[in-house]
Amino acid sequence: MNKKYTILIIDDKVENLQYLSSILDELYEVRPSLDGKLALEALEFLIPDLILLDIKMPNIDGYEICKLIKEEPKLKEIPIIFISAFDDIHHKIQAFDNGGVDYITKP
Repeated sequence: MNKKYTILIIDDKVENLQYLSSILDELYEVRPSLDGKLALEALEFLIPDLILLDIKMPNIDGYEICKLIKEEPKLKEIPIIFISAFDDIHHKIQAFDNGGVDYITKP
């Protein structure tokens, strides 16, 4: 089977990357990244069809990563889905305000 679409997953927890990759890897080309800054650098060479993005990460949080992606003309159309343990409305609104298209709460 040909994997047609690429998903970039940005999360600082190895367990989360492994779990999401195990679910998606059969149908999609999955590119995991433990570091937001490295993921931004990787976007220079690989433009994914979708980004799954955690909010709480060291160095640069998911909101800032999303904002930087949306400021880049060649990247701004990539849909970004936030995946976070935060379950309050404040974080959800902030995710959408920064350019996210959806928000999924982690268990």
